[in-house]
Amino acid sequence: MIKTAPEFSAATIAEAVKAAGRQFAEAGLEAPERSAQILICGLLDIGLTELVLDAGNALDVETQSRVASAVARAVNGEPVHRILGRREFYGLELQLNEETLEPRPDTEILVDAALPHVTAIAARQGGCDILDLGTGTGAIALAILSHVKQARALGVDISEKAVLAATQNARRHGLGERFRATTGDWFDNISDRFDVIVSNPPYIRRSDIDGLSDAVRRHDPVRALDGGQDGLDAYRIIARETDKHLRQGGRIVLETGFDQHDAVIALFDKHGLECLERRRDLGGRDRVLAFARKAL
Repeated sequence: MIKTAPEFSAATIAEAVKAAGRQFAEAGLEAPERSAQILICGLLDIGLTELVLDAGNALDVETQSRVASAVARAVNGEPVHRILGRREFYGLELQLNEETLEPRPDTEILVDAALPHVTAIAARQGGCDILDLGTGTGAIALAILSHVKQARALGVDISEKAVLAATQNARRHGLGERFRATTGDWFDNISDRFDVIVSNPPYIRRSDIDGLSDAVRRHDPVRALDGGQDGLDAYRIIARETDKHLRQGGRIVLETGFDQHDAVIALFDKHGLECLERRRDLGGRDRVLAFARKAL
């Protein structure tokens, strides 16, 4: 149902933030004041410092109209970062499109878990080749590359538009020479072996998708969410195919649903992979697993 946003009136930056925050609160949006700040900063291309220092600056009529339109979209459930078309992840501003999952803070836990393995491998052998399955915006791979200069990554995604977004994000951050993205369905077009495989695959149970928040269900691509009947379809593929694509001493680091750790560990155990580490997210829920081949 489309909501009719109240009339929006704001002559200055401060008034715009206040009015947006008020409408977001009335609409029941999460963290309304913070969301208002992010939206206004993004629309005006300013930082939080400028938001405070220039709070009294007047907005011209065109800008007021642009802000009012964006606020109305947010009131109707469109995520602020979708409206802006970009989101920060691990210190990198990443462009989004309609076929990319919006990278979220919990996925930064995956990067935290992968970085020590990538760093150690790169130090030991002078480089580290990474495969990012379901790369989307390229968030995971690009975050790792930005911290490990000897690493290289291949991002794979079934969506051509996602591959385009990831490629553009890599170039924007000066990582284009060490990052390549290609269209494919998991490992279908992959013949190489890698030192580290990372992925934030679809893991929502199909029956649970209708119960997701409107912001996720209506604006994130469904195929980046739908993990099949039990949410484990992608993990079965990764567990089955990993042995063909993981180098000796390699590592696999995956994001999972909050209640899937034991099931995913059991799947990988059947394929000769042992769990090295379990990590929880910012809310204290199970979120990331790291694997390696079992010792013979």
